[in-house]
Amino acid sequence: MRRLPALLLAALAFLSWRAIADDAIVRLATTTSTDNSGLLRDLLPRFEKATGYKVHVIAVGTGKALRMGEAGDVDVVLVHARAAEERFVASGAGEQRHAVMYNDFVLVGPNDDPARVRQAGAIGEALRRIASVRAPFVSRGDDSGTHKKELALWRAAGIAPTGDWYREVGQGMGKALQIAGELDAYILTDRGTWLAYHGKLPLALVFEGDAGLRNPYGIIPVNPRRFPDSNHAGAMALVDWLTSPTGQQAIDRFRVDGLRLFTPNAKTATSQDAAAD
Repeated sequence: MRRLPALLLAALAFLSWRAIADDAIVRLATTTSTDNSGLLRDLLPRFEKATGYKVHVIAVGTGKALRMGEAGDVDVVLVHARAAEERFVASGAGEQRHAVMYNDFVLVGPNDDPARVRQAGAIGEALRRIASVRAPFVSRGDDSGTHKKELALWRAAGIAPTGDWYREVGQGMGKALQIAGELDAYILTDRGTWLAYHGKLPLALVFEGDAGLRNPYGIIPVNPRRFPDSNHAGAMALVDWLTSPTGQQAIDRFRVDGLRLFTPNAKTATSQDAAAD
């Protein structure tokens, strides 16, 4: 019987250790573009060293990331679909959106450009050229921010893409780009993932620069009032670091082949971001 207090003390010590360990983990649901581009592999070790937190990254499409937030399965989301982000906050699942950075979308496709997309003056015209000749087009088809953007662009162009030429693959950005390369197809991609993958693919950048292709990213902690077991302190530490001068400079300095992939905008985000999605 004398051993009982010692056993209880050991059990309490273990539970206390588990609580501390769990509190040190931040569960982040984010888009495949932040993962595929290499950005998070560059940023997160710096954050972890500075704060002592460990980030568990779940890289999925924006739609799935937000659904994970709505279920309380993660502590914070980093995504790029502004309208969906605002619905997430308005529903009470997310606490507040914080602007972090932006890049832009581009169209890539076969080097010989059978749809003559390079001659288009606007993104709507570029998509109409692809549809008019039924050139192969790969869609992520995964409810990601990129997929949402692509569908919005088709709608704005007055086109409902259907048929054998339009392939929905249900994959992340990197895999979808690989499939487009195998099919010699056009695809909409964020510039960051394109720059990370372009040297491995038989595709070329065929359209860029339209104002409608801007791609803003926001970070949103889940609402601790709805999800009291979430690691809100850890989520806010990540928000604060990414939007701080240190985090923003790290984003600004991240390069692939000497090119900047993301532009920090925590302090300069404007209403243009809302229009972009």
